Order: sequence, then C-alpha cells, then structure tokens
Amino acid sequence: MKNWQEDLLRIVTVAPGEQRVFDEIVAAARELGFEYCSYGLRIPFPVSNPKIHTLFEYPRAWAKRYQQAGYVETDPTVLHGRRSRKPIVWSDELFASTPQLWQEAQSFGLRIGWAQSCVDGNGCVGMLSLSRSSEAISANELKVNEPRMQWLVSIAHQALTQKLAPRILDVEKIQLTDRETEVLKWTADGKTACDIGQILTISVDTVNYHLRNIIAKLNVTNKTAAVVKALVLGLLN
Repeated sequence: MKNWQEDLLRIVTVAPGEQRVFDEIVAAARELGFEYCSYGLRIPFPVSNPKIHTLFEYPRAWAKRYQQAGYVETDPTVLHGRRSRKPIVWSDELFASTPQLWQEAQSFGLRIGWAQSCVDGNGCVGMLSLSRSSEAISANELKVNEPRMQWLVSIAHQALTQKLAPRILDVEKIQLTDRETEVLKWTADGKTACDIGQILTISVDTVNYHLRNIIAKLNVTNKTAAVVKALVLGLLN
C-alpha cells in the first residue's frame, strides 16, 4: 500500500507544464481540507530584476484584484515567508497592518489559512498558501496534517522550480555515497536519526553527519527537502 509521501510524490511525475503540476498540488490541498491554494516563486535572476511567478486557485476576481493592487508587496504572509521558513497560521493579528487586504480576502472567502516558504541553495524562494472559507485550523489538525502540508511545500518547490527555472538547476554533478543513500532512504520512510542509527548500527552523530553532507550536496536547507529533491532526481531508485 502506498503511503502519503509516495502519493504526494506523484506530483513530480505529471506531464510537462507548471499548470498541470499546480493542478496536482491543488488536488492534494483539497484532500487536506483546503478549498484554495496559491504558490509564489521568486527566482533571483537577473539580480537587477528578480522574476516572480504566481499560480492561484482562488476566486478569479480575487486573484485579479490581488495582482492589480500589488498586494504581494505588503502581504504579511509573504513578508513572513521571506524572513522565516516556519509555517504560519493566518490570524487577525497577522493582518493587523493590512486591514484592507484582509477585509477584501475575507470577502472572497479566504478567511482561514496556513502558509510556509521554502528556499533552495540557488536562492529561489517559494511559498505555498492553503486556505478555506470556514472552520478554524485546530491544534489537532496541525498535529495530524502539518507533516503532509510541509511535504507538499517541499514537493511544490522542487516540482515548480524544475518547470519554471530549469536552467539554474545544476543536477548532473550530484552524487550520493551508498551510505548517504541508505540514510536518506530511511529518512524518506519517516525514520528519525536515532531509528536509523539502530537500523544501520551506527551512532546518531554519524547519521546526522551524513544528513548534513546530503543537505549540502543537494543544495537544500533541511532533510525533508533533501528527500524530495533526491526522489525527484531519481537518486533513491
């Protein structure tokens, strides 16, 4: 039986085109209980004029209004995502500095939301936002679903960066050792460093040493992103 990680990884195997990939991300978001979804990707080249790509599964009028008003420059969720990789739940307090944006978003049904950004070693920053019109996000929902939501963030970033910025991805030179591959495969199965140490009969420090090397080689920021990128590149086959 497939686990949810494998199910989400289908996203990176769909037909070419960022919209097709985004459609799969939207479907995964709905399975997690969210009506709406957006993804923004900032590509830092050229330095003088970084490229920003946005994909929306919002009411059309709101997506148009958001872009026309230039809300991306003041959106508190975007500002948070630029400085922090921690997920954030929407709240009145979060949008206190932008009441017009918040009021308009709610008028279109975007009242409850969650967002997290992701950055890679090439400097591409992406942010996934999941939202709905009702039912606050409970602590239990976060406990159960946030691991999947965070996987979706990493998968969205890897898949859409491949589609939107393929020329900056230098993947041919990446090679993992046999031990690094073993460690990453067990990580992909949800094992902790302690679990992996027991399975491979090595110390936790050694496991973490391999994980640090893997993260550096793959030019990512954490082990979840490393697993996703390695799977996307076929390094764990």
